[in-house]
Amino acid sequence: RMHYSSKYENSPMPHSIFFYGGYAIHGTSYLRDLGRPVSHGCVRLAPRNAARLYALVKRYGMRATRISIVN
Repeated sequence: RMHYSSKYENSPMPHSIFFYGGYAIHGTSYLRDLGRPVSHGCVRLAPRNAARLYALVKRYGMRATRISIVN
């Protein structure tokens, strides 16, 4: 439920869902930066949305979850 980055100054990564090595979908408190490239490759969501997605993945499992990143 709560992860802290060991690579980026112990930054909080609430509701992390790791999908490709060290990349994750996770919540952020920096809402005005959403949609802007400030992350190191992670997909950042508003805290409420991250919590909802985390609960869904926890309920159905990673095997039933498909994550596609489209550029």
